[in-house]
Amino acid sequence: MYTPQAGIFALGTSSHAYLEFDILDAKKRKELASAICAIREPRTTTGGVNLVIGFRPEFWRDIVPDDAPAGVEGFNKEIHGTEGFVMPSTQHDALVWLSGSAYDVIFDMARSVVHDLRSQASLGEETSSWPYRHDRDLTGFIDGSENPTLLDAGIAALFPEGAPGAGGSVLLLQKWKHRVAEWEAVPVDQQERIMGRTKLDSTELENKPADSHVARTDQDEFGNIFRRNMPYGSIDDHGTMFVGFSSDQKRLSRMLESMAGLVTGTRDALTRFTQPLTGAYYFVPSVESLRRLRPD
Repeated sequence: MYTPQAGIFALGTSSHAYLEFDILDAKKRKELASAICAIREPRTTTGGVNLVIGFRPEFWRDIVPDDAPAGVEGFNKEIHGTEGFVMPSTQHDALVWLSGSAYDVIFDMARSVVHDLRSQASLGEETSSWPYRHDRDLTGFIDGSENPTLLDAGIAALFPEGAPGAGGSVLLLQKWKHRVAEWEAVPVDQQERIMGRTKLDSTELENKPADSHVARTDQDEFGNIFRRNMPYGSIDDHGTMFVGFSSDQKRLSRMLESMAGLVTGTRDALTRFTQPLTGAYYFVPSVESLRRLRPD
């Protein structure tokens, strides 16, 4: 029996930090993986830290080939959609995602992680995030309306027992910057048509446009994804961290292709108001797989 990393399903956490690392010496992949797997979350009486540790799929396959799901790849190429729309590739070698109840604990833990890995990896990307009005993103709409319940999330997110990578998951991590002024200039009824849902209560529109975000990311078509999206940024420069887990990378890649207009020729209308800045896939191994790499 393989155990998924608990941080995948740690809903309700109010502070997050995503740390993406690039190895300094490619010959020392196993040493870096062991150092990352040795990270211990702090235990306090007022709140702790949940960890999600992931690796570039090719990186993981090189050091643990028997636990690597077949065909899973990094975000190695830009996605070129219709009308010149591009989703960039900013793949890194490893991810440490920290989440918890208070940002001071996350901040100290993040500094500790960066310090402990400094001789083996550079910090390629760092983003902090937090919830907005419980479950809304910074467009004002409820995010993750189609998310499976926690009872069903494991089925959508985790590789099954008996398969390479059992208890693990493929994570798609993207940073999307919102074009705030343009979005806020759009009347609410038009925003709803762009989203395909009502803004107040997230009811799906009966006659949603074909280019609406809901239509272009329909989980009935592409399969269930367990989302943990979070807002990030400052007052005038902000957006959404897309955090999506799946047991089938094709669900994620086909969804992105659909948004870019490569499936039906119709581009997601929301992409006219949001800009993807980063794009990476990580394999998130089971607890048992991480434990195998910890130094004695």
